[in-house]
Amino acid sequence: MTGVPASAAGGSSGAQGAPGTAAAADGVTSEVSGSASGPATAPEGGGKPARGGKIAAAAVNQASVWNVANLLTMLRLVLVPGFVALMLADGGYDPAWRSLAWACFAIAMITDLFDGHLARTYDLVTDFGKIADPIADKAIMGAALVCLSALGDLPWWVTAVILGRELGITLLRFLVIRYGVIPASRGGKLKTLIQGVAVGMYVLPLTGWLATSRFWVMAAAVVLTVVTGLDYVRQAIVLRRQGIAERSAALEEKEA
Repeated sequence: MTGVPASAAGGSSGAQGAPGTAAAADGVTSEVSGSASGPATAPEGGGKPARGGKIAAAAVNQASVWNVANLLTMLRLVLVPGFVALMLADGGYDPAWRSLAWACFAIAMITDLFDGHLARTYDLVTDFGKIADPIADKAIMGAALVCLSALGDLPWWVTAVILGRELGITLLRFLVIRYGVIPASRGGKLKTLIQGVAVGMYVLPLTGWLATSRFWVMAAAVVLTVVTGLDYVRQAIVLRRQGIAERSAALEEKEA
């Protein structure tokens, strides 16, 4: 699906002495072996790279889609229908089924925390992961919100606000991608965390003060959802203006 990221193609500093394209192949091999079992030892005196370096690089390119980060994303996608079935089992109000549904939701949210971190840390970013990861995130959250509203546990307007914001920001990212990428902010990450906690509390059959406190957690999640959404809109406007200005300046310079 995708090759080894550009950051891996540079290799470690110890491999810079290898000439030509052989250095690139040695760099890929060093990076892969270093992330899997510790730092690789470069040949002394800038000698030739290890035999089979290019073959190892090609193998990484072919198997990259099956890395652990993508497998966690796939697991999250598979958990979505299972979560829905557990949520709606026996009318949707059986405490045992709801507890199992919460466990399914919790696993999905935990994998969401780890797959992105693993992909960035160990250079496992692929085109499949870039597409599937946000889909999996929105699928499990959307399924939980819709199920809760359908069962009458959560007002529909809350579901509409959260899902509308998520879909709107995703569309906005695509609209301004020609000018640049809107990075994930700390507020956005906090929003995702609070949303997960709030939805998890609603999925569980809580009583007493815990049932009351989940209302306030969800209220905080809604506020963060709206505030961070407006911030992303602001970033998109600034990014578009900067992109247009840079293009105009480039055209003027070219004409001059």
